[in-house]
Order: sequence, then structure tokens, then C-alpha cells
Amino acid sequence: MMKKLMKYLVLLFLVIGLLFLYSFTKVRNHKKVVENVIVEFDEGANPFLTHESVNKLLIQNQATVKNQSKRVIDLHHLEKKVSSNPYVENARVFMTLGGVLKTHITQKEPIARIISENKAYYIDKEGAKIPLSNSFSARVPLISGVNLSGNIEEITQLVLFISKDQFLQKEITGIQKLNTDEYVFTVRSGDYRIYFGKYSDVNLKFKKLKAFYNKALKDKTINKYKIINVKYHNQVVCTKQNQDGEQ
Repeated sequence: MMKKLMKYLVLLFLVIGLLFLYSFTKVRNHKKVVENVIVEFDEGANPFLTHESVNKLLIQNQATVKNQSKRVIDLHHLEKKVSSNPYVENARVFMTLGGVLKTHITQKEPIARIISENKAYYIDKEGAKIPLSNSFSARVPLISGVNLSGNIEEITQLVLFISKDQFLQKEITGIQKLNTDEYVFTVRSGDYRIYFGKYSDVNLKFKKLKAFYNKALKDKTINKYKIINVKYHNQVVCTKQNQDGEQ
């Protein structure tokens, strides 16, 4: 009986001791302050944000989180604040055991720059708008013309199709949308334009265009043309330049 009682007492003291240590550690941990703030970016080619600009978002109680007590830090609030930035695709804000507040950010990736109705902005692969930045200019195709905002899904799919082909991605630098809902491409390799037509038979049109490129680049006749038209079925219609450079 005595041995049994002693076992219960030892167990009780162990539980009390563990609770005391837990409470002591918790209180001590809450008294600690944020010793450092670290911002990490995923690797990418779009440095819209800087460490300084993110640090300005990590404000709580009208002060930077550094040197604030860990118990008053609202990680969910800070993460939500960083995620609301228009350049941020995904953000995680967390605290390490050593008292370091870390912010890990994936920035949005623009695929095109839109100029429409005196407005300019980027779009990402989902067609979402990204504002222009004073600190960084993305090297993406320039899209101009009419009714762009109402056809952003179509334009997004067209740009994504181009971006999947290494040659087309480097070659096509601009896309103009006409009031007939047809598209015209400007290119990097010469002073000629590609009349693509409406957004239909996209795969076939690009196949015809690449086949034409293969021949014209091989025989070095590409710069003899002013217009390359792929909108007609099963043919490529070209307009040559005159010797003085006019049609």
C-alpha cells in the first residue's frame, strides 16, 4: 500500500514539475522580443519588391516588429498584410525558436504589358492585373489596341501559347488588337509585321508561321517582306517590300 502511494506521489510531483517548467518556459518565451527580421524571396527574374519595401509592411502597433515582444506579434495579421500587396503571389510569415521573424515571398510573374484606354499594367498567367513598378520593368510582350480589358482571357491564352515556344517567345515583341478583333504581331528580327487574324485555329497558324520562318531564315529572304499573313486557311500570304522599302 505504501509503495503504491509513493508511486502516485512521485507521478504527481513529476506532473507538477512538468507543468511548472512548461509555464516558466511559456512566460519566458513571451517576454522575449523579436531580435531580427529576415525577408526571403523565391528565385525569379521579377524583383518588384525589395527587402526594404517588405519591411515597411511588417508594421504592428504603428511600429516595426523588431524589438517588440513576441507575445504581441500577430503573425496572421502580418501575413495577410504582406499577401495583400499586388506584387505578391504567396507569402508566409513565421517566428523561429531563436526569435527571428521570417517572411518568405513568391512574387507574381508578369507575362505581358497591357496598354489600353490610357492605362498601363501587367497581367500574370491567370490574367490578373499587376501594377507597373518604378523599380523594375519586366521584359514581356507589349499588348495594345482596343477592347483589351474585355478580352483579357483570350489575350492571356494567346500570350501563354507564345511563351511556351522558345523561338516565338524571343521573336514576338508586341501584339496589337485591331477593331476587327484581329491580331497583328511586331517582331524582333526585322521591320515587318505578322497578320495573325482572329483568335482561331491558333495551333495551325503558328505551325504555318514557324514553317515559313524555317524557309525564310534559311534562304535569308525574311527581310524582303513587309507583311506576313497567316490568317488564311492553309496558306501564308506575304507582301514584299520594294527596293526603296515601300510596299
